[in-house]
Amino acid sequence: MHGVSLSIGGTDPLDEDYLTRLAGLAKRVEPAWVSDHLCWTGVQGVNLHDLMPLPYTEEALEHVVARVRRVQDTLRRRILLENVSSYVSFAQSQLSEWEFLAEVAERADCLILLDINNVHVSATNHGFSSLDYLRGIPAARVQQFHLAGYEQGDRLIIDTHDAPVSNPVWELYAEAVRRFGRVSTMIERDDHFPPLTELLAELDHARTLAEPLLQDAA
Repeated sequence: MHGVSLSIGGTDPLDEDYLTRLAGLAKRVEPAWVSDHLCWTGVQGVNLHDLMPLPYTEEALEHVVARVRRVQDTLRRRILLENVSSYVSFAQSQLSEWEFLAEVAERADCLILLDINNVHVSATNHGFSSLDYLRGIPAARVQQFHLAGYEQGDRLIIDTHDAPVSNPVWELYAEAVRRFGRVSTMIERDDHFPPLTELLAELDHARTLAEPLLQDAA
């Protein structure tokens, strides 16, 4: 179960009705895991339907950790938090994005959904090293990878989920497999759907890329 409306980093109180319904659905479906995004999605009761980045400060860290614990107590399970792609950063930030994500996971005892495309998008947009990002994430916390495509703009690249996985993201995925080992991987596609054979070819490429690396690690 993968959500986009938890707003774990928001300043509004957690939506207790949403949490209750989410817990009921999880109990009925019994998913392998429940995931959402490390971001905020609205303010004053208005859902912006977008995944907005956080300032990476100690104050924000304490706020998010407390909310993750509250969610996990309600769901009676650990959740996965996904790193989002971003296009702005906050001057107040004291930590790198990966340091912030790692600290949230450790302090709240939650797991990580590592979106490889989002790492590449944010690294390109903000000028940090995607490999430093991977090295900064605790391997034991990573439960799933996401792969997707993006749109190249004049000044930024935009996470769109409407294009094939790019070569730089495939290369970063290989580095992630080397570091984290065998991790459940999903390719996301939300628009501009190609024939099924093309989607299956991407899936086969992911397997072909990962298997030799996993065998070498074994």
